[in-house]
Amino acid sequence: MELPLTSKSSILFALVLVVLSSPVFASEKPKLILQITIDQFRGDLPMRYYDRLGEGGLRYLLDQGIVYNNAHYQHANTETIVGHATLATGAQPSAHGMIGNIWFDRATGATIYNIEDPDYHLLTKGADINSDTEIDPTQKAATSDGRSPAAILTTTFSDELAAYTAGHAKIFGVSVKDRGAVSMAGHAGKAFWFSKAGNEFVTSNYYYDVYPEWVVDWNAQKLPEQYSGTSWELMHPIDTYLFGDRDDQEWETELSDYGRTFPHSFSTVDNPYFSTFLTISPVGDELTTSFAKAVVENEGLGKDDVTDYLGVSYSSTDYVGHFFGPSSLEAEDNILRLDRTLADLFDYVDDKVGLEHTLIVLSADHGAPEAPGYLASLGIPTGYVSPDKWDKEPAIARIKNKFGISGKLIEGYDHPYLYLTNEIISDPDLDLFALEAEIAKELLAFPAVSAAIPSSALEIGEYADNPVTRAVLNNYHPARSGNVYLVFKPGWFINDLDGLTAAVVHGSPWQYDTYVPIIFAGYGLRPQTISRRVNPVDVALTLAAVVGTNTPSGASGEVLVEVVDQ
Repeated sequence: MELPLTSKSSILFALVLVVLSSPVFASEKPKLILQITIDQFRGDLPMRYYDRLGEGGLRYLLDQGIVYNNAHYQHANTETIVGHATLATGAQPSAHGMIGNIWFDRATGATIYNIEDPDYHLLTKGADINSDTEIDPTQKAATSDGRSPAAILTTTFSDELAAYTAGHAKIFGVSVKDRGAVSMAGHAGKAFWFSKAGNEFVTSNYYYDVYPEWVVDWNAQKLPEQYSGTSWELMHPIDTYLFGDRDDQEWETELSDYGRTFPHSFSTVDNPYFSTFLTISPVGDELTTSFAKAVVENEGLGKDDVTDYLGVSYSSTDYVGHFFGPSSLEAEDNILRLDRTLADLFDYVDDKVGLEHTLIVLSADHGAPEAPGYLASLGIPTGYVSPDKWDKEPAIARIKNKFGISGKLIEGYDHPYLYLTNEIISDPDLDLFALEAEIAKELLAFPAVSAAIPSSALEIGEYADNPVTRAVLNNYHPARSGNVYLVFKPGWFINDLDGLTAAVVHGSPWQYDTYVPIIFAGYGLRPQTISRRVNPVDVALTLAAVVGTNTPSGASGEVLVEVVDQ
């Protein structure tokens, strides 16, 4: 029997309401973009401990998200600011300009820390993160406490979101590391980072004249100090861990009272390394999450029809990886705890905004090598490089003699670039192309050097076309890069971190350093796994396509169609 027209109309109307209320059609645009960047999170690590992940964190992303399991950076210097800026801008370092955590500035004759800006100072006096307690040699290159995004030369996705919404979008970046927060917030957003000197989250007067009251209130809780007298304990029985029988590995770094075996004591708040120890543990990520939740609550993210943005960069994986290696009991427990931290954040966002209204994207700024000691135990060739022990004088003498140089030849080496003096590069009688080529030839004779690539050869297009040189070209910016880019052989790297012997140091163009996860989830996306080769520059363009903003000014990637074709 055929239904009356009015009944048919009622049924059709009801069906339309059901469809429109489903997650995919919950809103035309997401209310919140939540961009998660995990520092030193190599692409294989999300699945390594899958069988022991809980619900709602990494497992939620892996099971319910669009997982790109073959994502690699295309630039050579895989360091923190380089990867963060690439994710934020969709551009290669050759365009966005962040070619390393540090670089030599020829105009001032000084080494520059990437986001240092003496025109802007921290709002909290005495909370300068460039302190003696900071185990981060790149930050020690800074000569002031000023921080801003001024050195990022192209727009970020968050900048384009601000422009698209006439400044109405609320945009924030949060991290333990200043460069992790500033790069994600872009030029138009607000950034907060953790001061190890002050045990609180801080910002500069680029962003605010005074702290918002809620920031004062969060810092007044003194959450970091509640860990005084406690330790980093294993979350599970030690015999349930893959690396449970490898707690004490000789290549791990012995950090004062922190030790290299569980439990790792945080000591007490009056210990000058107390806050540093917190960040070399899951606590750093837990504090970051607590502050990120305060941003969502107090700034009202996702509460209206304008898409907001929150970038959260987690740093503990990087610190733990440097000192213990990615294949260690510490790294394993840290990832399992990070999984719970992510679950806590996602649950909070679901309650405040709704995951159906939130587009989550997770990636990493770079991967990581394995500790040479670990690889050697498996019979895999590897080792540490010690350029300070190289006898460079004979090579320098040969070069000077060949080119008739009497003065100083080399200004310095800020990894991975060797810089010649200003006098040398401005000498009209010197053939710079030939000089750089000769220096590269001499460098290739030193132990563990795989490639030495002259910048002048990149500028005129006279170089061997292979993946390594293309990655170095993507990393080249004429105003900031040095004269010769040095690449060590796979599995070999300098393991010095400002006098500390590190287990692992990333920063190469090899696959283990370029390999990262890219996962989109929430917002009603249908789960799938994609194995074609993609690049992190694709992330910013994909976010722009979802929201409808202009493309970031230097972007060079492609839109990930699986995210937009739902």
